[in-house]
Amino acid sequence: MLCIRFPWPGMLRTIYGDHERCYNTYFSAFKNHYFTGDGARRDTKGNYRIIGRVDDVINVSGHRFGTAEIESALNIEGKVVESAVVGYPHDIKGQGIYCFVVPEKMPTNETETEILRNELIEAAVHDIGKIARPEKIQFVSGLPKTRSGKIMRRILRKVAEGTHDSLGDTSTLLDPAVVDEIIEGK
Repeated sequence: MLCIRFPWPGMLRTIYGDHERCYNTYFSAFKNHYFTGDGARRDTKGNYRIIGRVDDVINVSGHRFGTAEIESALNIEGKVVESAVVGYPHDIKGQGIYCFVVPEKMPTNETETEILRNELIEAAVHDIGKIARPEKIQFVSGLPKTRSGKIMRRILRKVAEGTHDSLGDTSTLLDPAVVDEIIEGK
């Protein structure tokens, strides 16, 4: 979990009208540290790589996984450009793991698709454990993003749940056509 020990000029001072909430949200999780809400990895050189939000979790058979840790396992060097993981209703496990993956090179046939799918499943099982085995992996050419580059997980959740009829306005996305492609590929 990414925490910052020393403040900087212009850092968060309070939440207007609710200082207690500000303290509880950002300063109570770790004594004398500002908690960013992000997970990060530190390499051997001391550099940090932000993985993603730690509050975005999936509950699979009582095990809580951060979507960022599953995405990190799926982003195999040279094979995957980016990925997004969401939970979807599962009759037995409560939530299943649904992965939207942008491959470096889109598989052209069923054999290539299965090989890449098995590599991704193996990567998740190796890095996290058997309980984090993705049930569904959908290969896509892009992910629905805002103009600032934030992945719209709300849209991906609706597609995974099969409730994509009520997506709302997608015209403000960076590339609205990506949503139609994802729905067609489901």
